[in-house]
Amino acid sequence: MSTAIMTSEAERTQLRASTPSFFGIVRGELLKMSRRWSTWIPLVLVAMFLCAGTLVRLLSSNLKEYITAHPLDFMYREMENGLAFIQIFTGLYFLVLVAYVIGLEYQMGTIRVLIARGVGKLTLLAAKVTSVLIMAALVIIASLLLTSVMICIVLQAKAGNLDALKALNAQFWSDSGLYLLTVLISTVVTILLGTMFSVLGRSLTIGLSAGLAWFPVDNIGAQFLRLGYLITQNDIWKNVTAYFLGPNLNVMASQVMPARLQVEAVGIPPLVKVDGPHTLWVALVYGLIFLVVSIALTVTRDIKE
Repeated sequence: MSTAIMTSEAERTQLRASTPSFFGIVRGELLKMSRRWSTWIPLVLVAMFLCAGTLVRLLSSNLKEYITAHPLDFMYREMENGLAFIQIFTGLYFLVLVAYVIGLEYQMGTIRVLIARGVGKLTLLAAKVTSVLIMAALVIIASLLLTSVMICIVLQAKAGNLDALKALNAQFWSDSGLYLLTVLISTVVTILLGTMFSVLGRSLTIGLSAGLAWFPVDNIGAQFLRLGYLITQNDIWKNVTAYFLGPNLNVMASQVMPARLQVEAVGIPPLVKVDGPHTLWVALVYGLIFLVVSIALTVTRDIKE
């Protein structure tokens, strides 16, 4: 009897010891991402769009004269365009990525295996989101390097040298860092959006379709509200758009960056004037809502699939 009790205790101890750690789960998620075609094929498309968005400058006939006369202005314009493209195309990619990382786990039922191993539901969700954030950081770094190389190719092809890089000063790098910060904020909110829909729908299909549909609906909805204003002449139709996520992310960089740069919105703006702090608060509130809903659904619902 004593031997049986000791054996049972040893088995339970071994089972607890075999429970995956948080960092082990993150490492496993990164490994799974690296082995999926769904990770690499969309990423190649993102790289192609980024390259095309920069290399299209080669079609400009008077670009050489502009680079020679205004090298710093040229670099500012390329920085703004490059980061805008990174925000748009990587944002779409991250919605696809998070749908596969979270939604596919539910859809295939493999999440039950991890839960059965003793992994907490919140721990698993946190590990998955952490792995996506790590991947997002790597993708953005790679995108920045790729865009920088493309800009150098444009300079070499049009001006015949890279002398425009010598015009870069401390203010340029400070402004670039500020713009990059808005891209990172948009990235985090986008990932939390995809997480919420993947947890809510518990499937790849719902997570992917709802996540990708959010921003088009958000932006097109603002245009319908414009129509409502034109018909009724009531400002409430325009004022509502000040709290739409997509339009606020579109104008965040243009409102946060110094006015002297005259940065343009990357998409449809709100129908009323908003400032930088407003766009940041809207992004924060939406991000918190997405996070709280994801946590609440994960905690309250059982894994039955």
